[in-house]
Amino acid sequence: METYLVGGAVRDRLLGLPPGDRDFVVVGATPEAMLAAGFRPVGRDFPVFLHPDTGEEHALARTERKSARGHRGFVVDAHPSVSLEEDLGRRDFTINAIAEGEDGRLVDPHGGARDIRARALRHVGPAFAEDPLRVLRAARFMARFAPLGFTVADETRALMRDMVAGGELAELAPERVWQELVRALRARQPSAFLRTLRDCGALAAVLPEVDALYGVPQRPEYHPEVDTGVHIELVCDMAASLAPGDDEVGFAALVHDLGKALTPADELPKHIRHEQRGVAPVRALCERLRVPAAHRELGVLACREHLLVHRLAGLRDQTVHDLLARCDGFRRPERLRRLATVCEADKRGRAGLDEAPYPQAAELLRLRDAAAAITGADIADLGLEGPAFGAELRSARIRAIGAARTLRGEDGLSPEAAEATAPPG
Repeated sequence: METYLVGGAVRDRLLGLPPGDRDFVVVGATPEAMLAAGFRPVGRDFPVFLHPDTGEEHALARTERKSARGHRGFVVDAHPSVSLEEDLGRRDFTINAIAEGEDGRLVDPHGGARDIRARALRHVGPAFAEDPLRVLRAARFMARFAPLGFTVADETRALMRDMVAGGELAELAPERVWQELVRALRARQPSAFLRTLRDCGALAAVLPEVDALYGVPQRPEYHPEVDTGVHIELVCDMAASLAPGDDEVGFAALVHDLGKALTPADELPKHIRHEQRGVAPVRALCERLRVPAAHRELGVLACREHLLVHRLAGLRDQTVHDLLARCDGFRRPERLRRLATVCEADKRGRAGLDEAPYPQAAELLRLRDAAAAITGADIADLGLEGPAFGAELRSARIRAIGAARTLRGEDGLSPEAAEATAPPG
């Protein structure tokens, strides 16, 4: 029985990245031998065990044979005779098909170390085409590794196009698509995820609402990048920079402008009411991918409200209050903070505007705090009940917003400043 460190731990060490979880493959063992050694079984589809002391995953060396369509249509063989090289041969990319022995020796039958040096994401072999999820995994790896200079190898890109053309991506479970998407949104460069999928035709298959934004023009005086799809790429990357690892912010950034794909042709390049038009496709995407409630709610808010946040300084006090209330900002300030971050990413996610100021974000939160400082206890002595109580609380909070703006004086945002610093959506 021999144990090897495999996969991401070896790859990331060779890339000089911080170590993450360590996974091991065990050659020449049986499930019975693993149990006798004190390992705890956790694998459902194939034999995986947790080390009795470290808790690290140890999987038996295995091969996989395609038996049906989809990413679950495989027959697994974890017989003790399966070799390390056979196990590595079933993996997706050469950079993930490197093993390290207990003596530090690398086993690299597919040239993964070479591809790490060349910054190439290359598939191991023709079995790659048997699992449609690997198209999304390629895009997700690019979201992480494109900042390091990685590109998809030409032959891998061609194979991915063939897989999309074969229609197997339709077999993917919504949960698996969402898992890959959300991991890409946590990465440093989510735009690489979108571009990789679009290059092989997969974006239209898994995120048609986003794919529809490419080629849709915007007003160049506000959007120097012009193409709405390119704008979304820039916004997603800016969101990843402003809120690293926050996939709720990343998802809202991705979907905030879906309504621009529905703008009538005779209105282009303007996008009148795109924030209202976009709510339905955001909800449809969330329903199809079974998106968690927190992501869905922030996505809808960002789509519906981002223009109001941009124009914050020009809003009446009562409009600011009602915006805060619609966002549930009094009870959930963290969600309001995320919305402000998405709006900042929208403003700065434009060609040449990545350093543009966005004072609206801090001002929205400041006005929220001023209004939230007024509670029911402050008006309890008035003896009001029911709707009258709610109306007075609203009025008191509106007055607090006005007072906060007056106190800010010349340091506050004027409508002209807001117009200058926040071009339309």
